[in-house]
Amino acid sequence: MNSFSKFDQFYIKIKSNRWYWLFSIFCRVGLAYAFLFAGLVKIIGEKFASGLSELHPMGAYLTALHNTGYYYTFIGIAQVTAAILLLIPRTVALGALLYFPIILNIWLVSFALRFEGSFLTSPLMVLANLFLLVWNYDRLKYLLPYSQFSNREIFQKPKKYDMKFPVWFFAGVLASVVLIFLLARYGYDVMPRNTLSDCRTQFSNTLNESAGYDFCDCIHVNGKPLDTCLGEYKK
Repeated sequence: MNSFSKFDQFYIKIKSNRWYWLFSIFCRVGLAYAFLFAGLVKIIGEKFASGLSELHPMGAYLTALHNTGYYYTFIGIAQVTAAILLLIPRTVALGALLYFPIILNIWLVSFALRFEGSFLTSPLMVLANLFLLVWNYDRLKYLLPYSQFSNREIFQKPKKYDMKFPVWFFAGVLASVVLIFLLARYGYDVMPRNTLSDCRTQFSNTLNESAGYDFCDCIHVNGKPLDTCLGEYKK
């Protein structure tokens, strides 16, 4: 039995469990809700996270993105389209494929600019999207560069779901959430935060208070790039 045959058997077992199915519904609805809101903001021409200062690294990025005109609208349409496709059972696989590069980009931007607004949610959304891609493996496997599979049929909904609770899977989900939360909270010793006062709070009554305040001024008052301000802070 080749590796694909083993995986197909494991996949059918997972797809036949009601708890995994409920989790897939949760991922679909959660991801769709997030992109419907974010996409509609772009379609109507409003600036996303409008309360963020343009001097902030993410604020400057979002301002530049907003000023691209129809490209900004196009991103919104792509997000809404991906969200709608996720909500329709027959188009979930297509929606997950469209969703993934968009949310992956958001995650990378959030981490690169240390933006608290999506520092925690974006990696969780990436993981949820990956789960949906695996969940729809029976449809997506034909895109893989392999000529043969052990089972070429699309999975059919079972007459009766297996009700055994997958303890280890949900323990892994919980552990992933906790790890990402800890990374968001303690992953970086310096964060630009969303406002000058919030930025200074992380340095108050510490040995690096003076340098930290200079870093915050560099971001929120002088509007310099994040890497430049970090370099000055480390000196």
